[in-house]
Amino acid sequence: MGSLKFSHIPQMGFLQNPNLQHPITVTCGLRGGTRKPLWRSRVLSTEAIQAVHSLKLANSNSKLHHVFSTRLSRLLKADLLDTLAELQRQNEFHLALKVFEFVRKEVWYKPDMSLYCDMIQLLGKNRMTEMAEELFTELEKDGLKPVTRAFTEMIGAYLQVGIIEKAMETYERLKASGCSPDKLTFTILIRNLENAGKVELAAVLKKDCTEYLEYPERFLEDVQQKHSKRRQLDLV
Repeated sequence: MGSLKFSHIPQMGFLQNPNLQHPITVTCGLRGGTRKPLWRSRVLSTEAIQAVHSLKLANSNSKLHHVFSTRLSRLLKADLLDTLAELQRQNEFHLALKVFEFVRKEVWYKPDMSLYCDMIQLLGKNRMTEMAEELFTELEKDGLKPVTRAFTEMIGAYLQVGIIEKAMETYERLKASGCSPDKLTFTILIRNLENAGKVELAAVLKKDCTEYLEYPERFLEDVQQKHSKRRQLDLV
């Protein structure tokens, strides 16, 4: 089973960077509320529940090391992945990062795009943009080729902190890579660009919809209707 070196995990650069960028507030709209991982299809085992509970109670590196060595190291693969998914669901991103690193050291681990995407989404949601960037780079070093969802999660991470320029650069990288933007990609970008007053950029994205999506007119109508309803709710 994998061994965990805590000297490498809590000190990840993004956790100690006090200079995170916080420009204009931009609603990400990646998804509403918490999201259940697509690959998870069973109830948490007692062992996984106890592991999550123990991790949340550990308030020092030594206690965390004890939990990893006595509980997580004994979990079956499915239970360990469920533990990670539950921490993500609860938005325990510091602990999820540690478990993610532990999973990657397991002998059975093979590079998994969905795990990377889930972590990038979680980090983006918590405005940990630099670490999301590091994970995006790391997945490529792990031998994985970014897919549409990976690019889209990075776009969402940038928009979460209002870095529109990098979001658009990532969108262009997505297209240049041979991937095709999907409905989620366009929804995130169009909504946030319009919220930020970037009408011309939003118009470019709407034009791209005709190239990449089936029934683009219907899609844009749906986006506009949902966006209008959300704006009305925000004004109440």
